[in-house]
Amino acid sequence: MTTLRTGSPARTEEIGRLLGELLAPGDLICLSGELGAGKTVLARGVARGLGVAGPVTSPTFTLINEYDGRLPFYHLDVYRLGGEEEMADLGYEEYFYGSGVTLVEWAERVAGVLPGERLEIMIQGNFNDPDKREITFLPRGGRYRRLVEELTALVRAGN
Repeated sequence: MTTLRTGSPARTEEIGRLLGELLAPGDLICLSGELGAGKTVLARGVARGLGVAGPVTSPTFTLINEYDGRLPFYHLDVYRLGGEEEMADLGYEEYFYGSGVTLVEWAERVAGVLPGERLEIMIQGNFNDPDKREITFLPRGGRYRRLVEELTALVRAGN
């Protein structure tokens, strides 16, 4: 487990961008955190790191936004789903086991259908300073442990 701290939404997005640059086909990123914690800000950064040029918005009402970049980017928000059974209706296997990168906001709501290997990210705000965030990375599997090590090295090197 690794925790990075940010002092602004721009820095949160920058960490997402660095992560996005490191992602490979089939990678799964699972975000959790309270409303307003910065999940979509981090997701926008991931999209930028994947080469997505246009606007990146939360798919709260559409459930899935698909973007073209150097890899396909699938941004899911499962907050409004009634449970894991509704994930099947979305065809989640195509996203989780496809050739793009999938990022799931509110992933804890569908934990039973998530693959064992994934990168879990918990974002927590700071009540004393609304711009500060703690971003905790919990890699599940060797690929994601190496990914977090590489990301941490980039962030600490001042990128």
